[in-house]
Amino acid sequence: MNKLLSFFPSIGDCFNYYLCRCGAAEMEIIMITEAKREFIEFMMEAEVLRFGDFVTKSGRNTPYFVNTGNFRTGKQIALLGKFYAALVKEECGEEFDCMFGPAYKGIPLATSTAAALYNEYGIDKPYFFNRKEEKDHGEGGSLIGYKPKDGDRVIIIEDVITAGTAVRETMPILASAADVKVKDMFISVNRCEFGKNPEKTTVMEVMEDFGIKVHSIITVRDIYEYLKEQGSEYITRMEEYMSKYCVF
Repeated sequence: MNKLLSFFPSIGDCFNYYLCRCGAAEMEIIMITEAKREFIEFMMEAEVLRFGDFVTKSGRNTPYFVNTGNFRTGKQIALLGKFYAALVKEECGEEFDCMFGPAYKGIPLATSTAAALYNEYGIDKPYFFNRKEEKDHGEGGSLIGYKPKDGDRVIIIEDVITAGTAVRETMPILASAADVKVKDMFISVNRCEFGKNPEKTTVMEVMEDFGIKVHSIITVRDIYEYLKEQGSEYITRMEEYMSKYCVF
């Protein structure tokens, strides 16, 4: 992880593209950087990124699965926070007021990102998260941590986006708290899958429906390219899955 601090020298310079044929489908493949390769291996070592037979939240059978709930040590969550913080710093700098981590997986993600932003870049921003069940005693309410105010620029810290269900559940929570502005969301992996419209990814729909730009540390194309480098047995299944469900 010694290359982490140079993880995002320039988001625009991180990618080199070329076209290849995967069966009958034409796909755009990313030549991944060493830093992205390190993040993929970091997730695999933590058993966060696994390969096999899985079903996504949207009901699709998939050969790979990302579960950030499997990060379970102090070292892992600290490193994860650095990856997120590097992306936030590159995309937003200090041009936001607070971070929101949707329950449950977004809670440790927002917390570790807030800590890493301060430790790595001296950016001290508040964070908050929600309860699944509203508290009916003490101070009550469903939000914990920072209390958002009208006009606050909120960024959302999440794990992955598949069908966009979590975003659609999150926006009413934020809207009920204050008249906040949400323009950016940060995730570990962009699965690049289509949403309600088969011609648009869920990320595209989130931008159209809510005006939120989604930034990811890696995409499914990075994972696919990594598997190609390793000569993985899952290459063909990944190609079939991407051809069936992904939009590039």
